[in-house]
Amino acid sequence: MNSFYQEIANNHQSLLILPQKKVIHQFIEDLFSVLFSNTSKRFGDLSIIKNKFEVLEKQFNEIVIDYTSEKDSSFEETKTFFEALPDLYKKTLNDADTIFKKDPAAKSIEEVLYAYPGFFAIAVYRFSHQIWNQDLKLLARTFSEYAHIKTSIEIHPGAQIGNDFAIDHGTGIVIGETTIIGDNVQIYQGVTLGALSVKKEEAFIKRHPTIENNVIIYSNSTILGGQTVVGRDSIIGGNVWLTYSIPSNSVVYHKNEIKVKDNNPFPEPIFYSI
Repeated sequence: MNSFYQEIANNHQSLLILPQKKVIHQFIEDLFSVLFSNTSKRFGDLSIIKNKFEVLEKQFNEIVIDYTSEKDSSFEETKTFFEALPDLYKKTLNDADTIFKKDPAAKSIEEVLYAYPGFFAIAVYRFSHQIWNQDLKLLARTFSEYAHIKTSIEIHPGAQIGNDFAIDHGTGIVIGETTIIGDNVQIYQGVTLGALSVKKEEAFIKRHPTIENNVIIYSNSTILGGQTVVGRDSIIGGNVWLTYSIPSNSVVYHKNEIKVKDNNPFPEPIFYSI
């Protein structure tokens, strides 16, 4: 066993030393709480909010240090992220408002912010996409994987998603790295926006579909391929398998035939009143 232990030790020597995931998870929870969770009247006090953001910046900087080669660059990355937050906050509130307007089950914005896994997944995507664009890609992946753990919704931080994005229910959604989604798109549970193949040599090409503005994709539909474009104002019905482009204003549905066999040899007659 000594040779096995030595192999493990050698591997650890060659690996990048990273912070424990729970530290990153706590930062996400703290950031989300300050921005969206109305859990304390104290958050209505300007001085407390300023103090909270000072703590958050310190937390983030300590995390980023482990992902950058120089200490000074961590301060720059932290500054860039927090300068982007006002725009991310506005976009994410618009997502929440879109969910509220589209979902008849939502009774208030507070309900969406507090209890909707789709909103949590979208918010963490907005944060992770910013970090991805700062070329902190492993950190961005750690952000997105936390949302995946909590919500069963997997959105790659490299995906490009427009404004007013809505996820309804959400369990089982997968959105791949090179997916492009326009504005005012709504997606239901079990939807996959994926690649036609998973060849490693295709890592640097567009592998995932483009969804244009004002599209609705219903549950358990699968749309694959980097050249596949769903035209604007289209509706994709449930359980559709789509690997080619469709024009704007299309309606795509899966035709399923269900037959019910009556095993009663002497069925009662059915009368219809007109």
